[in-house]
Amino acid sequence: MSKNQPIPRLTLASTSPFRKELLKRLGIQFSVAAPGVDETAHPGEDGRALSLRLSVAKAKAIAATSQTGLVIGSDQVAVLGNEILGKPRDREDAIRQLTLSSGREMRLYTGLALANAATGIVQQDVVSYRVLYRTLSLGQIEQYLDLDEPYGCCGSLRAESLGIALLKELSGPDPSALIGLPLISLVGMLNVEGIDVLNSRHSVDMEA
Repeated sequence: MSKNQPIPRLTLASTSPFRKELLKRLGIQFSVAAPGVDETAHPGEDGRALSLRLSVAKAKAIAATSQTGLVIGSDQVAVLGNEILGKPRDREDAIRQLTLSSGREMRLYTGLALANAATGIVQQDVVSYRVLYRTLSLGQIEQYLDLDEPYGCCGSLRAESLGIALLKELSGPDPSALIGLPLISLVGMLNVEGIDVLNSRHSVDMEA
């Protein structure tokens, strides 16, 4: 895309402060919107499929309200064994989640979708992360919850913060996916739409 040509309006279909901070790293102006999507898993749906379906649904929900622009949808799902761990309902549920996770391996699936409101084209991807927990005592879990308050995070883990102290090993292709928005994949998707984030600093059209 030419430096003189404004990029399409970009909207993040999420009110998550974590995703908002991540997207700011790319230096492109954007707005945020709440997609209002039901995040309940379908019967028999696995974590990877759920994260992708919700990401696409969020992007499409906001894209449907405009004739132009690009919309980013993302969702993260934690899977421990055969159980999908969502955001904890309360402190008691957070203790339950972390007690279950102690000494075990968890998978984090972060879905990503970029919808073009004008063309209807939706790019999509899922980034997987392997998370291995240390063996945790109840006292350590309670102290962590007091200090980090990770109640808005799936699996009760804020890995970019003090949650790293709970972990023995992490492996995955994109650290930003671990926090909730896979920037490496997103940059590639934006490139497909003609947007080079390294050449877009002064060519943003928020009214497109």
